[in-house]
Amino acid sequence: MRKLISDFFAGHPTIEVIGTARNGKDAIKKVQQLKPDVVTLDVEMPEMNGLEALKEIMTTNPMPVVMLSSKTREGTESTLLAMEYGAFDFVAKPSGTISLDLHKIKDQLIETVEEALKVPKSKFNSSVKVTRSVQPGQVVETPKRPQNKRPTFSAASKKIVLIGTSTGGPRALQQVITKLPADIKAPVLIVQHMPAGFTKSLAERLNQLSKITVKEAEHGDILQNGHAYVAPGGYHLRVNKVGTTYAIALDNKAPARSGHRPAVDVMYEDVSRFKELDKVAVIMTGMGSDGSKGLIELKQTGNTVAIAESAETCIVYGMPKAAVETQLIDEVVFVEDIAQTIMKYLP
Repeated sequence: MRKLISDFFAGHPTIEVIGTARNGKDAIKKVQQLKPDVVTLDVEMPEMNGLEALKEIMTTNPMPVVMLSSKTREGTESTLLAMEYGAFDFVAKPSGTISLDLHKIKDQLIETVEEALKVPKSKFNSSVKVTRSVQPGQVVETPKRPQNKRPTFSAASKKIVLIGTSTGGPRALQQVITKLPADIKAPVLIVQHMPAGFTKSLAERLNQLSKITVKEAEHGDILQNGHAYVAPGGYHLRVNKVGTTYAIALDNKAPARSGHRPAVDVMYEDVSRFKELDKVAVIMTGMGSDGSKGLIELKQTGNTVAIAESAETCIVYGMPKAAVETQLIDEVVFVEDIAQTIMKYLP
């Protein structure tokens, strides 16, 4: 595995492999000696596993760490813990612990390491408070935009919350979903870019920590207030109207959008059909621009409030930046204030 991963970067114009480690203990020692810019870390290793090593690295030398994990039940749970402990992102191995077909994820791994290099190390140091020009709770100045008036929601109409996120999302979601009250008067739909298998563990983890009920979305689920539905990896999340109720429709036939299925754009565009619903759209940390096209459609159909996570708290300020550039974002807030901002628009 170490040889295969090292070979991926042979001849890379800007990335050089400066060392490999046999296990977690060896990794911690090498990190201190060699001071790399990025570490790739396998979840499963002898003597000391990737999770233990990650905890130690984030305490002593905080830096971007890319996890490699298997899709087993244990592997997906460990991966989510790794995200909580501060890993930058993960890449799922195509088959089991020893994946001899690792070449299938070569491009994805290289791209993830390249992205990790762009993130300042200070973002990974949880003991350093980010220097902020504004205090939590204060609204960050939204970039100048045409004075599109913020919609006023009618107390009688049904509400829906739509959240889209990617890299850094699992930690960000934990900060948002766990702060929503059990009696929230809206269902919450979540698209987090993740492969199949990992979204179920994410939903279960959030459910354990939250007052609302969180589950991986299943085809036909009737949307209920106080429930959050996480789009399963490999499926776009759509909504059907059934009488006076709304139900989840999963779609694994439509192509991936900007390389993603589920895609935030698809969820936003789909829900934009329901003009009678008041929508709160939230875009959080992530690479790329998924969500900004869908946001345009949501706004065109009216009664949508759009919230973006601020650059200060994003691990990757890609998706929120693209959304802000549409000039349709109503509020830009720190991740810890997103739940409170959502609740402002709900009865």
